[in-house]
Amino acid sequence: MAMQAQEIEDLIRAEFPNAKITITDLAGDGNHYAAEVIDESFKGKNRVQQQRAVYAALKGKMDGSHGELHALALTTKAPE
Repeated sequence: MAMQAQEIEDLIRAEFPNAKITITDLAGDGNHYAAEVIDESFKGKNRVQQQRAVYAALKGKMDGSHGELHALALTTKAPE
């Protein structure tokens, strides 16, 4: 079953409560999303470390062919 944008945001928000999070349904099909996560905790971390932290927050929802979340284009950064 496909995930809703709010479910994705809720999972990320649980790990990054003060982040600015924007979720976009790219294809309108509930399967292909883009997420932008801007959080203070990303300062001093490289992009791979930032994105791994966000993927970990999704708690396996993208794991394998049976994951609930098919595709997520992820942009992460620390606030300016």
